[in-house]
Amino acid sequence: MKDTIQVNNASFSYGDKQIFSGINLSVKQGELFCILGPNGCGKTTLLDCILGLLKLNNGNIIIDGSLLNSIKSNKIAEKMAYVPQVHQKSFPYTVKEIVLMGRAYKTTFISSPTNEDKDIAIEAMKKVGINHLADLPYTQISGGECQLVMIARALAQKPKIIIMDEPTAHLDFKNEIVLLETVVDLIRENNISVIMATHFPNHAYYFENNNIPTTLGLMNNGIFEQVGSPSEVLNEKNIQKTYQINSKIMNYKVDENTSVRQIIPLSIVKI
Repeated sequence: MKDTIQVNNASFSYGDKQIFSGINLSVKQGELFCILGPNGCGKTTLLDCILGLLKLNNGNIIIDGSLLNSIKSNKIAEKMAYVPQVHQKSFPYTVKEIVLMGRAYKTTFISSPTNEDKDIAIEAMKKVGINHLADLPYTQISGGECQLVMIARALAQKPKIIIMDEPTAHLDFKNEIVLLETVVDLIRENNISVIMATHFPNHAYYFENNNIPTTLGLMNNGIFEQVGSPSEVLNEKNIQKTYQINSKIMNYKVDENTSVRQIIPLSIVKI
């Protein structure tokens, strides 16, 4: 199976300030790559480069076999969608209108969405369980519902790849799990590739616990200090080095067929 996305020896800087360097990653269809690291390590900037919003200083990014910088923006939208950490609710569009914006790359300034576009938007809302919100103003729904709307909008693009930047950052306990379950279902049912940046180590374990093919890039000081499966990378030593906290890996047998692994923070490392 070929890679849907590759990042090769990528480096980026703002002037003399190096943000990240020597970054390599690859994701095949139906796989998830989780980028984990502390604030300021370069996660969001890396995602902005993958999305084509920023240009690398060195290295290259290949999307579905083509160099990113050789692909027109509307063609990038056919292959790759983005779910941001926060979306500004500036105007009271309905949920259906927001999701339909995922089809904008198919239309011109003087054309309107087709019936096919509208059907795709409705199907995307059904896929993430928000069809009942379709006619509500986007400004009047909860934060958790907003993130599901953003996923539905991304799905309406019919992409092969979805990029997510800390999608659970502002969600409550229930909506965090709803979003993670939605990502699991999308990978299983739609064979979508996902790159997700997160602050929470247990997100990587969640996907691995659910048998999603998951690779974790542990990012710190602008590099991937280690890349591998969550079980390989997430251990007490690496968490202490990256976050300066003491932790404990716990394995829990839910039933005869199901075991889960979690990492529990214990205390700040005293210097």
